[in-house]
Amino acid sequence: MTYTTLISTATLDQQLNNANWIIVDCRFSLADTEAGAKAYRHGHIPNARYAHLDKDLSSTITDFTGRHPLPNFALLANKLGDWGITNTSQVVVYDDAGGAFAGRLWWLLRCMGHDKVAVLDGGIKHWQKQGLAVTTTLPAVKPATFRPYMNYGAWLNALQVQNSMAKKSICLIDARTPERYRGEQEPIDPVAGHIPGALNRAFQLNLDGNGLFLSAEKLREQFRQLIGATTPEQVVHYCGSGVTACHNLLAMEYAGLTGSKLYAGSWSEWIRNKNRTVAKG
Repeated sequence: MTYTTLISTATLDQQLNNANWIIVDCRFSLADTEAGAKAYRHGHIPNARYAHLDKDLSSTITDFTGRHPLPNFALLANKLGDWGITNTSQVVVYDDAGGAFAGRLWWLLRCMGHDKVAVLDGGIKHWQKQGLAVTTTLPAVKPATFRPYMNYGAWLNALQVQNSMAKKSICLIDARTPERYRGEQEPIDPVAGHIPGALNRAFQLNLDGNGLFLSAEKLREQFRQLIGATTPEQVVHYCGSGVTACHNLLAMEYAGLTGSKLYAGSWSEWIRNKNRTVAKG
């Protein structure tokens, strides 16, 4: 059985000692960038490696990029190999934020041609709620070789978004909270608002009160309501920096609405260029 979107805590628990399963802890906090690594050292799911959003899953910020530019994929491929991930590994990624950060590595692996990757539904919070094991022991990692098979069509750059919106050939969905989308508050970026023509669906809407994903049927119904007759392949997701937008992309894939894309630079890149228009309300 291959897992390509979500995986339950019960299923992962059964496979903890399966050498072909590689678990990666993606906990992170925008407010304290070392909090995730600290939390990992204090206790993680057995055999999990740790991936740092800034250091491992993004490249250096420049004057033209957003806050989490896409990583150098050759370097990331080497890192995946260092973590023991091969092209046949079943990868499971998790965080403590409902998949908001784990979704980034899930999406990156898919860009690199690796579909055998799933986000742990409910993350480590649900894992602990179930009384399942956590450890402070670091995993014994056997380095391997990971060969990327890149899908460069999985994301759009700012110019592609601009041109596609002008031609009305895409449906753009903003994954930030309604307040940030409307430009009423902006706690992170220097400019408030959204990309003109974008729709809003806060990624938190994909989860229920327990922090678990809604059923595939429910998600399908909600996204269908949002995108109307638009095909999933014409849907492009963005957020503040291209991280939490992956959550909406994952939700669509889980719902069977496959093939949507990411505007990787997202809002924090969009506003770097004063000539790009900004909408509010």
